[in-house]
Amino acid sequence: MSERLTEQQIEDGLRTLPRWHREEDTLRCSVLADDFPAGIRLVVAVAEVAESMNHHPDIDIRWRTLNFALSTHSAGGITSLDLDLAARIDALAGSDL
Repeated sequence: MSERLTEQQIEDGLRTLPRWHREEDTLRCSVLADDFPAGIRLVVAVAEVAESMNHHPDIDIRWRTLNFALSTHSAGGITSLDLDLAARIDALAGSDL
């Protein structure tokens, strides 16, 4: 199990993830897709990565807007898994799916 990060580790990690922000024990970001099918392709790509990591985000789909929330529930907060998945989501969101 991953251990919760310190406040400083979270702040340092978020400096490299400008799309993301923290709300209590959760990292959040919103991505605006070009259209609904592009948004669904991104969700599928994120699902594949998340499954390979055995670390799954909460995803809310609102037409072209995808809202991602990351927290390691078993650790009771933000861990390195969350920062890693956030970076992978950013990479996928920046690619042409």
